[in-house]
This record gives sequence, structure tokens and C-alpha cells, in this order.
Amino acid sequence: MEVKIEPSWKAALQSEFDKEYFVKLTDFVRNEYRTKLTFPPASLIFNAFDQCPFDQVKVVIIGQDPYHGDGQAHGLCFSVNDGVAFPPSLFNIFKEIERDLGKPSPQSGNLVRWAQHGVLLLNATLTVQAHVAGSHQGKGWETFTDAAIKKLSTEKIGLVFMLWGSYAQKKGDFIDNKRHLVLKSVHPSPLSAYRGFIGNCHFSLANKYLKEQGKEAICW
Repeated sequence: MEVKIEPSWKAALQSEFDKEYFVKLTDFVRNEYRTKLTFPPASLIFNAFDQCPFDQVKVVIIGQDPYHGDGQAHGLCFSVNDGVAFPPSLFNIFKEIERDLGKPSPQSGNLVRWAQHGVLLLNATLTVQAHVAGSHQGKGWETFTDAAIKKLSTEKIGLVFMLWGSYAQKKGDFIDNKRHLVLKSVHPSPLSAYRGFIGNCHFSLANKYLKEQGKEAICW
């Protein structure tokens, strides 16, 4: 099956594209885009991979679903398009960066700059029906994104995985913490942020570890 995705990821995930689950997933997603308002725009479904090639990944942040509000989702977890108000979780991410690193919140919630510096901003599910949270869960995306995470865990060394909340931690259960730094905390959602996300120091810990690995730190 021909999939439009960044070449190094295409090579890494080629074996997934012809599997029965992925063929069914593709049929489902095409029908959703044809019949319903669906996010992100179809050209940005694989944006996390396109902006952060396999051979450039240094940090992986795992989200759950794309945003389902108008104009928000553009294929990177927690990120929103320029000019869109910060969703509450993203607001708390910037708040922790300011507390941890002393960097004031940016004007834009567009995290493409992180992706281009080696941060894979990967949602477990890559599409969603407009205004219907979780509507594309259980259709096959989770299997595909598990495959991507497994590929990184087994074929790379010295990555940082940030697992925020029970969903991300469960999804990252199989990550080899002898080969990589696995950082866990509660989710940055307002419901849990003050029970351990604010104060987790994940951004400084990630940069410290990357430097120890001889890699360039992320400009958060």
C-alpha cells in the first residue's frame, strides 16, 4: 500500500502498511474524510512523522487524540496552529517549562519548532471526527503508533520518552528503559497538573540526559 509519509519513517514502518489492520484503517479513514468533518486536515495526518524524521528523533511525547475543535489540530500532539488559543494542557506545559527552565510562554502554541529539533509529538490516534472526542479510537491507529514506538525503542538508543498520564504510560509499557530515559508523571490537564506535572522537571531532565548522550539539547 502506498502511504505518503516521510521517507525514513516509510522505510521503518513499511511492513505495517500491507497488514490487514492498516488496510481496514485506511478504508475507514478515507470514508470518514469523505462523509464527515474530520481533523486534522488529511494532508497533515502524518505530520508528526513528516516534521521529525526517524533518524532525527531525540525525544518522544505521547498524546492520545487530536484536538477535535475547529482549526486546532495539525498532526502534532498538544500543538495547535498559530493564532489558536492555548488548550489547557498546553498552557500547563508552557507553565512547567517556565518554572523549570525560566523560559516565558511563547506567543504561539504551534510546536512544529520542537518537532524540527527532534521531538516526535505522537498521538496514539491520528484522526478524529470533528467535535467527537475519541471517535477514531479502536480502529487501528493505536496498533500503528505502537509499531512506531517499538521501532524507536528497539532500533535507537539514548532517546527520551515523556509519558504523561496513565494512558501514555500504559502505551509506553514496553519501552526499554535500559536503552532510553523514560520520564513519567501525571497528565498536564487541569484535572491533574497540580498533582505532579507542575514540578516534574521533565524538560531540564531531558536536556541533561541528551547532553550526556552527546546530543544537542532541545530548545524548549
